[in-house]
Amino acid sequence: MKSIAALITLGLLGLAGGLARAQIVIEGHVELPKRASIEVISKRYELSGEQAVIVPDPPAAVVYLEGDFGSKKGPLTAEMKQKNMDFIPRLLPIQKGTTVQFPNLDDMYHSIFSFSKPKRFDLGRYRGDERPIPSVLFDQPGAVVCRCDIHDNMRAIILVLETPYFQRTDAEGHYRIGGLPPGHYKLCAWLSDKLTLEKPVDLSNGTTLHVDFP
Repeated sequence: MKSIAALITLGLLGLAGGLARAQIVIEGHVELPKRASIEVISKRYELSGEQAVIVPDPPAAVVYLEGDFGSKKGPLTAEMKQKNMDFIPRLLPIQKGTTVQFPNLDDMYHSIFSFSKPKRFDLGRYRGDERPIPSVLFDQPGAVVCRCDIHDNMRAIILVLETPYFQRTDAEGHYRIGGLPPGHYKLCAWLSDKLTLEKPVDLSNGTTLHVDFP
């Protein structure tokens, strides 16, 4: 019995050691653009994702690993809230095929829509107590600008990615992505629909790679 228990213990330790050795992490810093004021356009029919550079406010970036990951998928549900007449979060990275819910947490109506090419939709006006919670399936990659038809100041970006490996930076531009597969890939930092920085990376088991942009 003691030998069997010892073998089980050694097996568990070996498994834990293998998992530790397999862990691959990329971390670093992205130099974020300075915060800029956003012009509010009051006429809905003038709004288009193609009319201006789409930049998150406050500034943030999304760092992601680009490559062939087969059928690997992350969580395919996400949430973008409306609270205090604002979107939370204002920049939401997701994998293609994700369904995003838009719960209204304010004591007023909101009307969420987008004219962006990757996904055009209009949820109409709804209150927070209405069910089911409105949701949208994002099945094409690209940046989708979300707005509220009632409150012109509300703006957010949903960045739809092909990859399951991504991370939004914090307010200072720091990021950390773990659980990555070994191989040769491209690491990208999305700052706007007109600016994505890229760097090649070689990942091997048990390594932590530090990559800064630019």
